[in-house]
Parts: sequence; C-alpha cells; structure tokens
Amino acid sequence: MIMTNPVNQVSFLRTSREFPEDLRQLTVEMNRAYVDIAAATNVRGIGIYPTTRPSQTGNAYFISSAQRQLTLRQIYTFTGAGNIPHGIITSQISGFTPSCYGTFTDGTNFYGAIFAGNTSIPDQVSFYITPSNIVVLAGAGAPTVVTGLINLEWITKP
Repeated sequence: MIMTNPVNQVSFLRTSREFPEDLRQLTVEMNRAYVDIAAATNVRGIGIYPTTRPSQTGNAYFISSAQRQLTLRQIYTFTGAGNIPHGIITSQISGFTPSCYGTFTDGTNFYGAIFAGNTSIPDQVSFYITPSNIVVLAGAGAPTVVTGLINLEWITKP
C-alpha cells in the first residue's frame, strides 16, 4: 500500500538547501528554514520523565477531529499496593493514552506493572486510575513490591 498523504510528513527536514546570494531572497529562505526546523522539532518525542509536575511529550493525538491534542506525562513512585494521588483533574482531559505503564522491583528482580482493571490479577502487580488516585493492586502470589515507577500519559482536551 502506498501512502500519498502520511500524517507525519511535516516532521522531516530536507538534508540540503540552496541559499540565494541576494540578501532579500536569503532572508526569505532563512526564515523558511527556521520555520521548517521549528515545526520538525516541535513534533518529535520529548524524553523528559519528571516526578514533580507534568511535561509535554511531543506526541499528538487526533481523536475527534483534525485538531491536534497534545499529551502530558508524569512519573509516580510507589512502595507497595495502595493509592497514589496523581493530581490530574480528569474532567479537564480527554483521557489516558496506551503509554501508561509501570515497573517495580522486589529488591532482587525487576518486573512490569500492568495498566489493567480494578480487580487484582493472580501473580501480577497492576494498576488503574480513578479521578484522584493511581490504585496499585498486588494479586495473590505477586512479587513483593519494594519500589516502583508508574508512567502516566494523558491527552489534553482540544
């Protein structure tokens, strides 16, 4: 299948550009180059994972229209099953992305924490999100949680 109109076409920069010798034309071409670089830079993924407040991810969703919806991310630490206040006003967001995930250690080995439902899963550590908390569940037989991280990513309203 050939894609004639890919969504991400604006994030690619030309690898070469010829600049005119005329100063006025050079000014126009330099302005275009700057806009191209800024546009491509602003749609890349941003590798910042803060624990103190949300950061932009650089990701964009187009869920209900052609209007771009940005995403925010924040990391939360935990030391066992229970509630972690997240501080997100869920009525002011469009929802959470599939990029919600977690990891934890029992002090020796490292495991994944699953973004799942509100019932515990045997042998697993999972979590779900309420309007005020991240709820961490440890199923029967799950490893003991010593420390862990949960990454939440949510979609802003258009």
